Amino acid sequence: MIKALIIDDVEKARSALKSDIKTYCQNVQVIGEADGVESGLQLIKSTTPDVIFLDIRMSDGSGFDLIGKLRQQGVIPFQIIFTTAYDEYAIKAFKFSAIDYLLKPVDHEDLIQAVQKINVQDVQSSLKENMELLLESMKGIKTSNKRIALNSVDKVQVVNVDDIIQCESQKNYTLFYLTNKKQVLVTRTLKEFEDMLEADNFLRVHHSHLINVKHLKEYIKTDGGYAVMSDGSQVPVSVRKKEQLLSLLGL
Repeated sequence: MIKALIIDDVEKARSALKSDIKTYCQNVQVIGEADGVESGLQLIKSTTPDVIFLDIRMSDGSGFDLIGKLRQQGVIPFQIIFTTAYDEYAIKAFKFSAIDYLLKPVDHEDLIQAVQKINVQDVQSSLKENMELLLESMKGIKTSNKRIALNSVDKVQVVNVDDIIQCESQKNYTLFYLTNKKQVLVTRTLKEFEDMLEADNFLRVHHSHLINVKHLKEYIKTDGGYAVMSDGSQVPVSVRKKEQLLSLLGL
């Protein structure tokens, strides 16, 4: 049984989430509730949860404040699922950091999927870096190298966006090709990464391929048209994407 806490300053939100968990996630037991940062900290200290459903905006601070205080005390031995009513910009930040979230009002299918990803054996050793990445995105902090968290089956890797050469669709997964010659299979679709990376000079040149234009070396017009990337790989370019690619090249 997965032990859960709900921390939210709105009683109706806590009650609704608790009811949904009882109805749709019978392997989860809610062992406590709190209505703010300070009460949440006290509750966490007195219990041993596997996961916390954590609101972002609360009357005495934010979910980020609570995490910051916990981090000062050492390793955080549980997983976190944020509950938020934020806009699309913030949702994109969550996706970049590979931290789970539920958008209010919570959809029960999204809740089921989030719970299915909980692994009580995983203490999330990478939470510190992922949280820093989330805060960078949320606050619009400019860094020399924009980063993204890639959530694979066995771990979460944080990489520089500029180090991604291309992404290839593998049905419901995406295979990332990196400049260090490593490949990372990520548990998200190519469409999700297309939406996340389009502002970072990435282009979906084929239904199965998303390329980082910064790593494009050549466009070969013969053989149906294909892009040659910095690692020497050849990526097919669909007819309907040819003009857009040439336009990016200034042709």
